[in-house]
Amino acid sequence: MNDAYKTYVPVVGRLLLALMFILSGFGKLGNIEGTAAFIAGGGLPAPTFLAVAVGALELFGGLALVVGYQVRLAGLALGLFTVAASVVFHAFWSAPAEQQYVAQLLFMKNISVAGGMLLISALGAGPLSIDARLAAGAATRFKPALAQNA
Repeated sequence: MNDAYKTYVPVVGRLLLALMFILSGFGKLGNIEGTAAFIAGGGLPAPTFLAVAVGALELFGGLALVVGYQVRLAGLALGLFTVAASVVFHAFWSAPAEQQYVAQLLFMKNISVAGGMLLISALGAGPLSIDARLAAGAATRFKPALAQNA
C-alpha cells in the first residue's frame, strides 16, 4: 500500500469519526438542562453530572482524535461510552413496534462507530498526529542511552 495513503487516510478517518462526537459534545454542553432531562428519561442517576461528563468526554475525546493526541485512550473511552449509550438509549429490542426500525438503525450505527473507536484504540493515530511526533521524539531521546548500555 502506498505511503501517502497510509499517511493521510488515518487523518481523514479520525476527522470523520471525531465530527459526530465534537458536535454532540458541544450540543450537550450548550444545553445541560435538556441533556440532563434526556438522561433522566433513560433512568440514569445524577443526570446533570452525567450531562456535563458525557458532553466533556465527547467534546475533548473528539478533539483528541482530530489532533491525534492520546487517541488510544480517547478511542477506548469513546468506544465504551458509545456501546453503553447505545444499550441504554437505542434499545430497539424493547421499543414499540413502530419505533424498532429506527432504534435498531441508530443502535447498529453506534455499534459500528464503537468498532471504529476500538480500532483506533488498538492501532493508534497514524503518522500525522501528535502521538506519532511524541513517540518519534521519545525514540530519539532514548536512543543514545540505549546505545550506551549496549
